[in-house]
Amino acid sequence: MKRIVILTAMMALCLVFAGCGLQGGAEKQEEIQDTTQARQKPPLPEKLKLNEEGIPMLQVYQVDEEETKEMDLETYLLGVVAGEMKNDWPLEALKAQAILARTFVLKFCTEKESKYQGADISTDIEEAQAYDATGVNERVEQAVRETEGLVLSYQGQLPYAWFHAHSGGATERAVEGLHYDGQEPGYTKVTQGHESAQAPQEAREWKASFLEAEFINALKKLGIKDIQKIESLEVGEKGESGRAVTLRVNGESVSAPELRLALDSTRFRSTLITDLDVENGTVTLSGKGYGHGVGMPQWGAYGMAEEGKTAEEIVKYYFHDVTVEKLWE
Repeated sequence: MKRIVILTAMMALCLVFAGCGLQGGAEKQEEIQDTTQARQKPPLPEKLKLNEEGIPMLQVYQVDEEETKEMDLETYLLGVVAGEMKNDWPLEALKAQAILARTFVLKFCTEKESKYQGADISTDIEEAQAYDATGVNERVEQAVRETEGLVLSYQGQLPYAWFHAHSGGATERAVEGLHYDGQEPGYTKVTQGHESAQAPQEAREWKASFLEAEFINALKKLGIKDIQKIESLEVGEKGESGRAVTLRVNGESVSAPELRLALDSTRFRSTLITDLDVENGTVTLSGKGYGHGVGMPQWGAYGMAEEGKTAEEIVKYYFHDVTVEKLWE
């Protein structure tokens, strides 16, 4: 599994209140500068042209139609929000999703090239975000309209706007949840999921069985080629949320997030594993939550919206030291 690599600055934290007071004006001035930096608007990707309203235009490869269409970013977002979240969900949850989705596409266009020639991004979920233009309704339109131009900003830059379905109770940092290769971003954190009680059972808990041959095949994809039979399987290192960072197969360590993807992330739904067993040629795993656990859980956004929280309050809860900035009107 190819790892995502990025270097990102960490914000300085003052851990001892008395020590902060003893530093005097110089450190206070530094704190003011840091705050000013945090409020800066992230730059738009240079390769994107703007229309008359100042909205970036996208060349979007439509997988179903096998052609590239030009559309403004806000129009593209309608299909993304409808694809990523049910269109009858609370408005503030949909608006939180819109803010993250807008941040995602701008981050993608800043750092990456679409695998489809001539396109800036696509409706291919393996490359970008889910997309469903048929699911757009008045509620989705309102969510996108009321968040027009709004993105997350971390120290004046676009962060990775990670989200997942259900945290299983607690979110995780990127290094542990995503096998992120690099310094932990300053905007990720471990926090209570706040998932709604409306979340279905299959999002809260799961159980999956794999043939031993399936499991061994997935290990081979990750470069572990010398295992012919699974003699032992256990959780190795754990993250702060309790997620498995590694699994130990016959005593050999393997990345749990990478193995989840290599096996089948729709069956091996999270690395928050509660039980595992190997018997009669079958590997059975049980766990909580659905997804990698980093950033905003969508059922958490639903739950916070139920509690009366706004979209901005929701995204700021799941991402540390971010601001919400308006890049166009």
